[in-house]
Amino acid sequence: MVPGQQLGGGRAPAPAPAAAAASATLAPPAEGARGAVAARGRRGALEGEPAGSPSTSSLAREAAPPTPRPAGLRQVPFSEFVRQLEADAVREVEIDGMRFRFQLRAAPPGEAPHIEGGPSPAPQPVLRSTRPADMATPYDLMVQNGVIFGSPDRASGRFLTAAMYGLYTVLLFGAVGRLLPGRGGGRGGVLGSAVARGRSASKGPLRQLPSVRFSDVAGVDEAKDELEEVVEYLRNPERFKRVGARPPAGLLLVGAPGTGKTLLAKAVAGEAGVPFFSMAASEFVELYVGMGAARVRELFVNARKESPAIVFIDEIDAVAKGRDTKMRSVGNDEREQTLNQLLVEMDGFDSGEAEDGGKGLVICIAATNRPDVLDAALLRPGRFDRRVPVELPDCEGRLEILGVHVQRQGLPLASGVSLGAVAAQTTGFTGADLANLVNEAALLAGRERALEVSSEHFDAAAERMYAGIEKKRSILRGPEKETVARHEVGHALVGTAVSRLLPGLQTEVEKLSIVPRSGGALGFAYMPPGEDRALMFDAELLGRLAIFMGGRAAEELTCDRVSTGAMDDIQRATEMAYKAVAEYGLSSAVGPLSYLKLQEAGSEGGLLLGGSQGKTGERVESEVKRLLDEALGVARAVLQHNRAVLAELSSVLADEERLEGDSLREGLSGVSAPPALVQYLEAPGDRRRAEKAGWEG
Repeated sequence: MVPGQQLGGGRAPAPAPAAAAASATLAPPAEGARGAVAARGRRGALEGEPAGSPSTSSLAREAAPPTPRPAGLRQVPFSEFVRQLEADAVREVEIDGMRFRFQLRAAPPGEAPHIEGGPSPAPQPVLRSTRPADMATPYDLMVQNGVIFGSPDRASGRFLTAAMYGLYTVLLFGAVGRLLPGRGGGRGGVLGSAVARGRSASKGPLRQLPSVRFSDVAGVDEAKDELEEVVEYLRNPERFKRVGARPPAGLLLVGAPGTGKTLLAKAVAGEAGVPFFSMAASEFVELYVGMGAARVRELFVNARKESPAIVFIDEIDAVAKGRDTKMRSVGNDEREQTLNQLLVEMDGFDSGEAEDGGKGLVICIAATNRPDVLDAALLRPGRFDRRVPVELPDCEGRLEILGVHVQRQGLPLASGVSLGAVAAQTTGFTGADLANLVNEAALLAGRERALEVSSEHFDAAAERMYAGIEKKRSILRGPEKETVARHEVGHALVGTAVSRLLPGLQTEVEKLSIVPRSGGALGFAYMPPGEDRALMFDAELLGRLAIFMGGRAAEELTCDRVSTGAMDDIQRATEMAYKAVAEYGLSSAVGPLSYLKLQEAGSEGGLLLGGSQGKTGERVESEVKRLLDEALGVARAVLQHNRAVLAELSSVLADEERLEGDSLREGLSGVSAPPALVQYLEAPGDRRRAEKAGWEG
């Protein structure tokens, strides 16, 4: 059906009034205007107007607008389509399932036919309608009225449909192609751009020429001695080549966080004057598989271009964990590929110059605080040849570290400041802790607008680090204040009694406080760690267990209700008792047995004991419980023996909230050790003497 086709009149009888009204309603407004003009033209011809004279109809034709185009599709109800069909006003119908497209006749039946030479009637619009699902299509009525009907020819649109599907396919493959890296070394795609960005990021900030020297690193003399040999090789390799020596391919710095591993690596590069390429192992781990390996490859390629050079990988355990189910998750392909690429780059013993066909001298230094989880292939000779332990500094090392930081920051020290005393009371501090201590002391002095940093500032800074920050508004009152005071005095009394029986092994209490601190601590009894020691004896361990239980024992003896304040003490005492039984082998009931090794069942180096592991665990738990119960009983005996001192010192602490120095020493001067404590601390020695006598007998 052509939309602009001239349609002829119908041959059926005149339509009913209702149908005619509907037809008039659907006719466009221009149709009525043209009908009026045509009627006036016919009347003029009948009245005998001359042919050459301008009649009304001819003037109307000249003034009439051009024939309008058919209107667009318009939706009408299906009932309207049925009414038009019954009135024989429908000329053509196109049926597409339940959807109908139809066009009315140009002139309703019964009207005058189109006069030749007159104005062309306006084409009827194409209407559309939807048939209800439960109603049949009126084919009989359409055949009766001579309506042209049929279905749309879809064969003509097959080529267009195929072309559209082909276009969609091309667009899909084009989008996938943009995501994939191109052939030109990872360029031309989204992933290729990501790889390129990663490579460009690894070229700029990684290369350094450190200004750090060994003089800037203190407290780790043994580690510096090991690394000075590497510095000498980088400075004068010919001296070592003459005797057939080769440099270590890799050095693994092992130590606790904050001990100065990164600083040592920079000092090696600074002393040797070689480029320093640094990267954290976590930067190798990326979302897309293969990008971490590409970064490792790019890092070593850049280092070899400027050989001799040093490559430093911090926290290498992030990508170099053991490749078993216990050490790492299964199926992590990105970490696996990164580790494999690292193994490949460090493989072999070729350390010749790049100009001579070798790879170039590149020494890899890595740092970790978890050497036990590293892959065994990475630790073999030829990759990481040497393991350099970076341990906690001793008292002399802490003094050197304090001096370095005081000199670097330019602290104006007061006349009474003794860095040796500060170093003595900071046992267990790392180099980073000491740097923070110096800075905290300077900040406290600046807060008070002081011109010099005094010993009080260092003491306050150390107290903030091991006890927390004092709370200004959270002040204890009423029963809580009395309970906390008795709790802390209980620790102090038991600690004083133990220190007098074990001189040199246990220090005396130096400070008591019931001022709440950040982190949840409501008070503390400070006993300095004393001199640096590598061993702990069995009697000393039992004494510390009794000190931990002193707070709970004081609450049980002097308070009507026992509080939850001993939670941290019980946790620390349980941990120490468990180590004494399960790791140190200090229990006669369990014997010299490493229970932790038994718990590594199934792992590399572990032991499988089956059901005996459960029995051993029960024996360990019962022995830990016995040690804790004995420690609590001995603490009760000490406090009961010194009950008058407990009541008096608790009252003073509740009033003053802090006790230290001469006032504290005077309050603890009357403490004495009961026979139960003496027997408790001498029990391990008595048991060994009895066992020795049995062996000799």
